[in-house]
Amino acid sequence: MSRGRIEKALSGFYYVNTGSEVLQCRARGKFRKEGMSPLVGDWVEIQELGSGEGMVQAIEPRRNQFQRPAAANVDQLVIIASAAIPVTDPYLIDRISAIAVLKGCQVLVVLNKCDLDSADELYGIYSASAIPVLRVSAITGEGLSDLYQALRGKLSVLTGNSGVGKSSLLNALAPHFNLPVGEVSKALGRGRHTTRHVEMFPLDEATYVIDTPGFSSFDAQSLEWELKQHLPETFPEFAPYLGGCRFVGCQHVKEKGCTVLQAVKEGKIPESRHRSYVRLYEELKPLKEWEKDR
Repeated sequence: MSRGRIEKALSGFYYVNTGSEVLQCRARGKFRKEGMSPLVGDWVEIQELGSGEGMVQAIEPRRNQFQRPAAANVDQLVIIASAAIPVTDPYLIDRISAIAVLKGCQVLVVLNKCDLDSADELYGIYSASAIPVLRVSAITGEGLSDLYQALRGKLSVLTGNSGVGKSSLLNALAPHFNLPVGEVSKALGRGRHTTRHVEMFPLDEATYVIDTPGFSSFDAQSLEWELKQHLPETFPEFAPYLGGCRFVGCQHVKEKGCTVLQAVKEGKIPESRHRSYVRLYEELKPLKEWEKDR
């Protein structure tokens, strides 16, 4: 038996890197019966069958998992945003970051296209929040070394609204890939005539990224019961103030004696972040307990 990590899943095959080679594997039928499929990012035990092939025998416990993209053990969610066309709505960033925090992922906001617009408003919001933020330009190279350092040694999922420059950034970060920008998506399985698949794209031997087509394809199903139950904790800058409110069960929306609202008033929590929190709260408020297993 060998141990390895699934780097790509395509057409029922799992490509497992054992450290010495990549084996094309099928998965045992028991996983299907148990309603569990191997995912990109999974650490697995495999039986080698020879000729570069193998069989996935066991999946090690996961730290987290996403349905879209179908990936497990993700260390970091990187939200690519922009103040140039297309302009990114802070609410979209906050909505996605809340899911990531719920899943136990680090979050990094990356403001691309800073050669066109320095994104001062977005930078101001997130530099004052508990979420790290970087300004970069895939064109001029600004901030790319800092971004590379933030990715090093991790499995990161990249997401962002379409046209924000994810592919350009990948190409700039990995010049050894040596493909025209328009070809990056194709190489990652998103070409016009290729089947969409999930793949860990290596920047170096310990650093991987997974690309996603856009915010709409990011795993949003968690925006249901679990997120409703833990919403305040998914805004990390609220943490110092939770538990200090005058009333037990404070929702931190408009209650008197709310320490979170006081922190917003004093500029310790960005107003934009709290607006997103309230919008999410209102979006989730109608959910009933019976809907949690939908």
